[in-house]
Amino acid sequence: MADIVERKIDDLTIRIDRDLCVGFEHCTDESPTAFRLGVHDVVEFARPEYEKRSRLVDAAGVCPVEALIVIDSEGNQLVP
Repeated sequence: MADIVERKIDDLTIRIDRDLCVGFEHCTDESPTAFRLGVHDVVEFARPEYEKRSRLVDAAGVCPVEALIVIDSEGNQLVP
């Protein structure tokens, strides 16, 4: 079973697949407000509710291993 955590931010659902994350930090570079590295250098949520929607999508989109998934309120997967 995958180790996935998710959070709803306004009209977006953001999922982190902790099994896929290898800690490249591209998402944290793009949005240190939303994401940070946690235990074992795996990304975790920081304070994504304080980040702009477009920055959340952009930060998820730079993940080279597609460990971040963004879904809109209509169920459309925006990233990856």
